[in-house]
Amino acid sequence: MFADLPLLSLLIWTPVIGGLVVLWLGDRRLSAARGLALGVSLLTFVLSLGLWTDFDVGSAQMQFLERALWIPTLGADYALGVDGFSMPLIILTAFMTVFVIFAAKESVSQRPAAYMGAFLVMEGLMIGVFAALDALLFYIFWEAMLIPMFLIIGIWGGPRRIYATVKFFLFTFLGSVLMLVAFIYLYQQGGSFDVLGLQRLPLSATEQTWIFLAFLVAFAVKVPMWPVHTWLPDAHVEAPTGGSVILAAITLKMGAYGFLRYALPIAPDAAGEMASLMAVLSLIAVVYVGLVAMVQEDMKKLIAYSSIAHMGFVTLGFFLPYWGAGPAAGESAGLAMAMTGGVVQMISHGFISGAMFLSVGVLYDRMHTRRIAAYGGVATRMPVFAAFFVLFAMANSGLPGTSGFVGEFLVILASFQANPWIAFLAALTLILGASYSLWLVKRVAFGPVTNPEVGQLNDVTTRESLMLGLLAVAVLALGVWPQPLLAVIEPSVQHLLLQILPGKL
Repeated sequence: MFADLPLLSLLIWTPVIGGLVVLWLGDRRLSAARGLALGVSLLTFVLSLGLWTDFDVGSAQMQFLERALWIPTLGADYALGVDGFSMPLIILTAFMTVFVIFAAKESVSQRPAAYMGAFLVMEGLMIGVFAALDALLFYIFWEAMLIPMFLIIGIWGGPRRIYATVKFFLFTFLGSVLMLVAFIYLYQQGGSFDVLGLQRLPLSATEQTWIFLAFLVAFAVKVPMWPVHTWLPDAHVEAPTGGSVILAAITLKMGAYGFLRYALPIAPDAAGEMASLMAVLSLIAVVYVGLVAMVQEDMKKLIAYSSIAHMGFVTLGFFLPYWGAGPAAGESAGLAMAMTGGVVQMISHGFISGAMFLSVGVLYDRMHTRRIAAYGGVATRMPVFAAFFVLFAMANSGLPGTSGFVGEFLVILASFQANPWIAFLAALTLILGASYSLWLVKRVAFGPVTNPEVGQLNDVTTRESLMLGLLAVAVLALGVWPQPLLAVIEPSVQHLLLQILPGKL
């Protein structure tokens, strides 16, 4: 159906151009701007479904390829394509942007047209990150998406938005500079920015080590991994609801995607040498940051730390195939399962974290506070909201039957084959996740109503019910029937393992 269309280009440039038109319409034509923004986001999502319907599930090769001369003197092309790693992330990006635009009508009163336009532009740039098959093009999309997020937090954020914005920008930009240095070095060695060519480039152990470290800094900041995670809680607390949704659901996944597309296949031997370090950093994120989440008094900050802990599962799954016995370990289906679990966790966390932040936004729109202590007994006034809130909290805890269980279970199950102690520490996230998630629900939704303002709350509107309901369906559908997603991911995982485990030395 979509075979003859430049589908990836449409997915990138439709929201970018639509966002610029929304900016041009501005608040003077707000009704038209809102209608166009919602229409463009829905159109982009519908187009993204074409990737799913026309995707060859059994193939690990790049699909929907587009290539055009861009900067011939640098060997840089406008090259796009997707595989089992990037295709689900593009659909997730388009899906979550619809909710952000849909929610903007009730949650944003200051410059709403600019707000929606910024998110549309950022959507296109993020899709470009996942679709780029040229390293220079990838870098431009990677850096360009910082600009709309910088503006979103800086203009529509909370009281400390300037501090949070500058911290977010400095962390992510400085890390990305090292990635650019790595790309330039690889270009000098290979004469091209073609990603697939860079993956095949022969590199010495020393070259791989430096290149992997450069990628590690850039991608670890974005994930974010401990100890370069400190920008995320501040950014989440100060960002508007839509900014928090996109930060958690999509932006963090860009760092994890970078490991799959660049760090692991380009420097596989260095990745193997540092697998123990990566496992330790991932487990610190799972355990220590989970404990930090338990003592938070701000709902957004608690969910932000929860995101860091859950993303620790992703990076743990990516590096488990290296753990212990070297290449022979990767021949086990269990360790391929670990990497598959990490990718599933990326998609699942996108749904769950987005839903959690939208739920906090529903409460904030009514009470204008995110302090947990300001609530209590919300379920007596907002029973429908409380039902959604409990569901998403249970999914965040890894309840079987929800999407939160699938990825975490696959990683934990596979980690037993690598090292039982890793499995034990990783499994602690199920206990910690249940602790901070359910304690949050108890303090916010249940108990007596002690704040008079809570007694005046109204339950969710039709618009809010639709948003939360669709996310609930996504969380449950992936939890009950993950096979369609697993079928898309597994060939790409097997292909990547064949690339990285033999190494280049």
